[in-house]
Amino acid sequence: MSTAAVPAPSRQVLADLVPSSRVRDVALVAGGAVLTGLAAQIAVPVPGSPVPVTGQTFAALLVGTSLGARRGLLSLALYALVGMAGVPWFAEGGSGTGAPSLGYVLGMLLAATVVGALARRGADRSVLRMAGTMLIGEAIIYAVGVPYLALAADLSLSAAIAAGLTPFLLGDALKAALAMGLVPTAWKLVGKR
Repeated sequence: MSTAAVPAPSRQVLADLVPSSRVRDVALVAGGAVLTGLAAQIAVPVPGSPVPVTGQTFAALLVGTSLGARRGLLSLALYALVGMAGVPWFAEGGSGTGAPSLGYVLGMLLAATVVGALARRGADRSVLRMAGTMLIGEAIIYAVGVPYLALAADLSLSAAIAAGLTPFLLGDALKAALAMGLVPTAWKLVGKR
């Protein structure tokens, strides 16, 4: 009698609904990077913080859940590399490697990968599971971004939390709520769960 484990069936992410090809994958990766760059331009300065409120984190998590782990990682890597190379599409038209907010961009790489993997397992199909997915993604972004901010801006960890985490919690909750409604609704519209 064999006790070999049967692998769990792989679920689709939203991007898998588009007919498969290399051209599709390249377009999705580039499109995710551009979406993130455009969303980063929606920026509201936060008094006392070198980090603005942006649409960037929302876009990064949406890209990860919609494209899946591999394409999400590639998309955010493209976004990060092109921005570090000088294209002004980081928050507030920034670019390069010197910004104290670069840690959040690096955190988005990891977050997009993790939320993409979770979406592949069905975490994007219901509001409740999507809430958990967004919470995990946001936590990853902050886990990388806040310590980077502390180092780059020569802040204590408590000052970095006050400047780079606390002012953003309400906005991130609203962005998560938007994603919690948007992605599961998209699945319902295409008739798949």
